[in-house]
This record gives sequence, structure tokens and C-alpha cells, in this order.
Amino acid sequence: MKKIVFLTGAGISAESGISTFRGGGGLWDNYPVEQVATPEGYRENPALVLEFYNKRRMQLLDVVPNDAHKIVAALENDFDVTVVTQNVDDLHERAGSSNIIHLHGELMKVCSSREPYNENYVETLSPDNLCVKLGDLAADGSQKRPFIVWFGEAVPRIEDAVWALRDIDIFVIIGTSLNVYPAAGLLNYVPSDVPVYLIDPNEVNVTRRNVTVIRKGASEGMRFLVEEYLSKVK
Repeated sequence: MKKIVFLTGAGISAESGISTFRGGGGLWDNYPVEQVATPEGYRENPALVLEFYNKRRMQLLDVVPNDAHKIVAALENDFDVTVVTQNVDDLHERAGSSNIIHLHGELMKVCSSREPYNENYVETLSPDNLCVKLGDLAADGSQKRPFIVWFGEAVPRIEDAVWALRDIDIFVIIGTSLNVYPAAGLLNYVPSDVPVYLIDPNEVNVTRRNVTVIRKGASEGMRFLVEEYLSKVK
């Protein structure tokens, strides 16, 4: 069975109605990154940060996976599929993908402020209990914080993503500007003889040769990829 690795970014979830951080109308417009997505911002105003992510979780209740998420999941019927995502939403899971590496954390989870990546203190929130407030404590007695990799923090699962690129047959990039590292650097680990497909309606600066660019939205681009390329792969 051929092995495909997908690298997905905000563009794939934008079609479901989730605001992106970059671009006009993005979340950055109302919340500067320094305030809500850095350890310094959290230390300065934890209540603001907690409320920001509470609102993002509430937003998830109103959105559903789109065709791009569903097509990626359906490809598991014919391929060995790994999804490496920069997104913190759970739309890939809800679409049915079974092998997902979240590089930047997971919005539906909270963790310890003292040891954010200690799995013993990571907790998945239920849809009827999405809000975290000051005074809510993790199992180690520290304040619960979003299970999010903020700017300036290490990306603990980047090595898992690099490992997933071993012996792959196809690499597909969907809806990411390739501006955020270390995720953008994953392309450098893809063997030179592996075909790379990039799906994005906007121009993306890619220095690697032999990248097939599909200038379409995520869902339309995935349909095109399957029909024109993947359907011919045995």
C-alpha cells in the first residue's frame, strides 16, 4: 500500500468557517499574537488567554469537516495515510482520519501550566464543558492552560513528523503558507524523488523543484488531486 503524508494548514479548515490567523479578517486582527499565543502573554494576562481559547472551542461547535477533510480520511481505504497538521481543531478526527500528528497542539485539550507536555496532566474537554477559568487546576495542582504550542515554545511532535516522512510515496501540502517553522521545513525531509503536490488558491513560495501546484481551494483541490493523480496510482 502506497504511503501518503499530508501537511495541512489553516486553509483546509477555513472552508469549514474557522478563522485563520493570517490574512484579512484573521484572528490576529483582533488579538495580537503577543497577547494570546506566547508564554509571555499567558504570564501577563492568563485570564485573557483562557477566554480567547474558550471562544475558539465554542466556535468548533458550529463547524463541521468539509469535503477536503473527508476526502483525506477516505483515502485510508486505498493508501497508508498520515496527516501532519498545523491546525489545532479536531476536524481531521471528526472526518475519520486515524493517524494524525498535531504539531501545534489540540484545542479540545488542556494541560498543566507547569509541565505542558506531560501526558499525565493532559485532559480532553467535553463539548458541554469547554470553558476553562482561573482556578481550574490540572492534576499536578497548577493552573490548567490550553494544550497549544505557542510561539517561542518547542514543537514536541516535530520529530514524529520527520519520522513519518521516511519511505513515503507521495507528499501533499494543503492550505499552508509554508511560513511557520519548523513545520515549513518538513519539505526539506521529503526525498527528492517523491512527488509533491501543493493545494492552495494563493501563491505559495516554494523553492523545491518538481512541485505540482494546484491553485484551488482545499476541497476542490483535493477532488482534482484524486481524479487527476491519485486515481492513477497503484
